[in-house]
Amino acid sequence: MKIALFSDIHANLPALEAFFQDLEITQPDAVYCLGDLVGYNVWPNEVINEIRKRGIPTIAGNYDYGVGRSSDDCGCAYKTDHDKDNGAQSIAYTNHLVKPEERRYLRTLPAHLQLEFQLNDHPLFLLMVHGSPRKINEYLFEDREEKSMVRIMENANADLLFFGHTHKPYHRTFEYDLNGQTAYRHAINLGSIGKPKDGDPRGCYVLVTLNDNSSKFDKDSIQVEFRRVSYDVEKAAQAVENSPLPNDFADMLRKAY
Repeated sequence: MKIALFSDIHANLPALEAFFQDLEITQPDAVYCLGDLVGYNVWPNEVINEIRKRGIPTIAGNYDYGVGRSSDDCGCAYKTDHDKDNGAQSIAYTNHLVKPEERRYLRTLPAHLQLEFQLNDHPLFLLMVHGSPRKINEYLFEDREEKSMVRIMENANADLLFFGHTHKPYHRTFEYDLNGQTAYRHAINLGSIGKPKDGDPRGCYVLVTLNDNSSKFDKDSIQVEFRRVSYDVEKAAQAVENSPLPNDFADMLRKAY
């Protein structure tokens, strides 16, 4: 089975459309969205409806949670007053744009999704969250201490933990002992479709391939591929510049920071 997982579109319709075009190439068996459909650009309703019409199972991101409740707090950890001011303008404009039916959809999104595969004698648990299993807006960066990551995954009973929120993709594996056998947990950050922050402006998503022999005891039996998708960055950036949103957001799209 081939599973596509994506996150953090942030109202970037050109990036989402390019992602859907790439799915025509990769042909996954299942597709899941890990939230943050809205914010920072001008197409929140269009993004929501493109995902809805395809029936893609989706969880709430912190931005979706805030806008779904007409809140002026997106749950973002802005570090400077300048960033806080830009963020305030973004969520205010997003709340202005989002229509009632689309807002109701955001409000009813689930907090997480879990899949259980029974491929052999030991089940394989896949957990999908936005930030972390503990909190919708917790950042799990790649340099987080191993003990902390292992504890989070153990408490969540996750063999494979999929998440976004940081907009920086990575895949880490953690070895542990299970009844005298060496087993592995996988932490997989999907990156971002519509607002990458890793210096590469292309959208990013993950393809996970499981076969009938995939197991927590065989690290390489679970294949993880990061796909980068080119899209019309200028179209998305100029849409920002032609709106009430801060021009900083256009620069962030062009430079992916």
